[in-house]
Amino acid sequence: MSQNNINSVEPDAQYSGVSAPISEAEPKDIDLVLTKKLEECLSVFNLFESEEEMIHRVNVLSQLNDLAQKWIRTQSEAKKIGDPASLSSGKIFTFGSFRLGVHTKGADIDTLLVAPRHIAREDFFRSFAQELTQMPTVEYVRAIEDAFVPVIKTKIDGIELDILFARLALKNIPVNQELKDDELLRNLEQKCVRSLNGCRVTDDILSLVPNKESFRLGLRAIKLWAKRRGVYSNVLGYLGGVSWAMLVARTCQLYPRAAAATIVHKFFLVFSQWPWPKPVLLRKIDDKLSDLGFPVWDPKRTVQDRFHLMPIITPSYPQQNSTFNVTASSRKIMINEFENALAICNDIMQGKREWSDLFEPVAFFSKYKHFIALIIASQPEWTGLVESKVRFLVSHLESHQEIELAHVNPNTYTRTVPVSEPTEGSEAETESETMWFIGLVFDKSKSVHVNLTEGIRYFISTVRNSAAARFPDEPKIEVKHVKRKELVNYLPNEVIRRNRSRPSLNQSLGIADTPNKRKLESDNDESLAVTRIRAEPAC
Repeated sequence: MSQNNINSVEPDAQYSGVSAPISEAEPKDIDLVLTKKLEECLSVFNLFESEEEMIHRVNVLSQLNDLAQKWIRTQSEAKKIGDPASLSSGKIFTFGSFRLGVHTKGADIDTLLVAPRHIAREDFFRSFAQELTQMPTVEYVRAIEDAFVPVIKTKIDGIELDILFARLALKNIPVNQELKDDELLRNLEQKCVRSLNGCRVTDDILSLVPNKESFRLGLRAIKLWAKRRGVYSNVLGYLGGVSWAMLVARTCQLYPRAAAATIVHKFFLVFSQWPWPKPVLLRKIDDKLSDLGFPVWDPKRTVQDRFHLMPIITPSYPQQNSTFNVTASSRKIMINEFENALAICNDIMQGKREWSDLFEPVAFFSKYKHFIALIIASQPEWTGLVESKVRFLVSHLESHQEIELAHVNPNTYTRTVPVSEPTEGSEAETESETMWFIGLVFDKSKSVHVNLTEGIRYFISTVRNSAAARFPDEPKIEVKHVKRKELVNYLPNEVIRRNRSRPSLNQSLGIADTPNKRKLESDNDESLAVTRIRAEPAC
């Protein structure tokens, strides 16, 4: 497939998306067979919920909706809004993987509570959060009010939920209220617009997909692949759920009649060749609603938008780049993964390999000889805050000319360490630590002496300053240089065993293993062996 085909545009044609389809061919028998095999393979990973489990989710959502209605009516009466007998109510919407129909067993549900204009955000985070704690089946309630998109995280009857809040400029929210009308955003505060965006984007994605059945099965496969290959995490610089959904949706637009197996294959074909930073769009960006005043992704007008490395633009107003966290390293890693997956899919299409080969987990700790370990105290809110800053540490590492790649593993690892010596009659005190690991690849042509101490201290100071108000006791945060042979001191034995099959350094970087390049690997290994990294522990 040529790049021209990927980006061809025929303004007068009738099609979904911003360009004409690459192929409108109907599935062949072999495509349907491969799709059936793909579905069977996904079932082995226990992704699909039973009908009973789905009913349980619906019941939990019903309980949440009932609580929201009761709470809004109580708040309305307390504020003396209208006749107490009138129906002053709100509505619970779902979005994300549950709304798309691709959620996995045990996954959380993204929800949005839409309230009328007299219900304040402060009411939601105070009294509604308190109402949640009174539910007999609630396990915890955590209000994160200062997040970019404020949220209440909770667990009701075994189901985890993220609950966002938005109030509309309406006296009442009817049962049949929809959110697609852009005029609903007029005069709303920015936080409400961000909260509404999840639902609006999800519904737009579904409306712009020509074949929902192929889309859903294809997206399930791509999300599983991304998680198994360690490239599923928006906050750490990879892609999150909505970004993967938009890429699969774009593939479906380019192959509107294709079966799911073909969609998965073409997904890797298209995006291994995509001319980044050319943006991926599901529909053209329309300026007609610019009078609403919300910023829209536009590299011609907004300087910071020009530096986005892998833009995937949401289809709903105000259109935003869902991948602004992507770094040079994470883009390189994802493109390499696309190329490797394409090779596997080519073999699957020819009957040489099975779908299970596509979902082989990445052997992250076999790829690199040197790692940066970020070690923190295991506290839920502290972990979330530090995770949101990890990409800044990666960017700092990338800024060193000696470092060719800084590969952050999205998986976290925990260990228990002693904090005091045992005394007579009592055991030693211990604490739990959470760890991220960043694998490093060095440019052998540059100096092999790298001093990261100053940047690491700056990173730790930045995290502590942003957390000072919420964490006055300064929870532990430490950054260390760890060699591969030292990983046994940090990781569980089963993780070490899974990573013993070590690919070549060239394979790690997606480089063909020719004789000349095998020599390059040998030379690079030699330079790594004498590398000196200065990264003094800092707490």
